[in-house]
Amino acid sequence: MNEVIQFLNENPVQYFATVGLDGKPKVRPFQFMLEQGGKLYFCTNNTKEVYKEMQNTPYVEIVTSSSTFAWMRLSGKVTFSNDLEIKKAIIEASPLVKSLYQTAENPIFEIFYLDEANAVIADFSGNPPKTYVL
Repeated sequence: MNEVIQFLNENPVQYFATVGLDGKPKVRPFQFMLEQGGKLYFCTNNTKEVYKEMQNTPYVEIVTSSSTFAWMRLSGKVTFSNDLEIKKAIIEASPLVKSLYQTAENPIFEIFYLDEANAVIADFSGNPPKTYVL
């Protein structure tokens, strides 16, 4: 888990793939927020298309890569949470999120974690990829 979290933090722009409401793939930049209780948390707002897509088809995949051409694929099932303490922690940890939502109580601010999560970290070294069940 620590290697996955480190990779996400060191490569803060991740690309988040969902199944669109039209049944076609949709990919957009996203950012990992924090780990709490063994769960990887992200956030969005409930007025966005991505929120509706995740409710419709909760399985997603995230990919990011490093400047040294290592990459990670992270997949799982989105589970939304209303945990106010985690919302507060995310607001305080991210100036960008705080500028968007101001408070954890903002009614459009949504947090979620990946359940059934798996990660694969690979590179061009010739070594086998590292696989993690989170």
